[in-house]
Amino acid sequence: MTSFEHPSRTRRALVAALGLGAIGVRSAHAQALVEGQNYTRLRNPQPVDSGKNIEVLYFFSYGCPHCRDFDPVLQPWLKQLPADVEFRRVPVDFGREQWANLGKVLYTLEALGAEKSMTSEVFAAVHDKKVPLWDGKAFFDWAASKGLDRKKVEDTYNSFGVTSRMGRARALAKNYNVQSVPVVFVDGKFQVSADKVGTHAQMPAAMDQLIAKARAERGK
Repeated sequence: MTSFEHPSRTRRALVAALGLGAIGVRSAHAQALVEGQNYTRLRNPQPVDSGKNIEVLYFFSYGCPHCRDFDPVLQPWLKQLPADVEFRRVPVDFGREQWANLGKVLYTLEALGAEKSMTSEVFAAVHDKKVPLWDGKAFFDWAASKGLDRKKVEDTYNSFGVTSRMGRARALAKNYNVQSVPVVFVDGKFQVSADKVGTHAQMPAAMDQLIAKARAERGK
């Protein structure tokens, strides 16, 4: 994990293999999670913004190498989310200007409806191609090379809306006491991360179990 991180890198082959399984199959063969060992129940549950749906908050950064390793596992899982689950990425910066700017990259792409299709490309650009997307001009040029309107990208990146969302993201990270990434919180009450369940490859099944637990506790 990154900042104040635990060393948990995953092999790409294992990541790709896990992505092929269906949610039901993953859950059926997953070892039951142990509270206090594989996940934590928050002492002070946080309010959720998802209404009747189960909320899943994923704290991450495009600058985090472990988040980059987790992404190929997460993407197939996201394609199979149940209808009553609302997933949301929350960027963290831990006081780092580069990570704060990468958070603005996320919210810019979300505002332009491009985040889902381009998140993996952002990770590849930052970590594989060494493109400094934390630099505004580099990001605007890169986004334009991907077919986005450069002026719209720049205006959105510098907008009050994106700045406000980053402020909200920092407040959430503080409320959830996020110390490292990647980390996932389910329905404002359960915390889980790869170092607690074994590897990134085991996270989808763990998240499925906690979603089911949250659903049961809601009486759904």
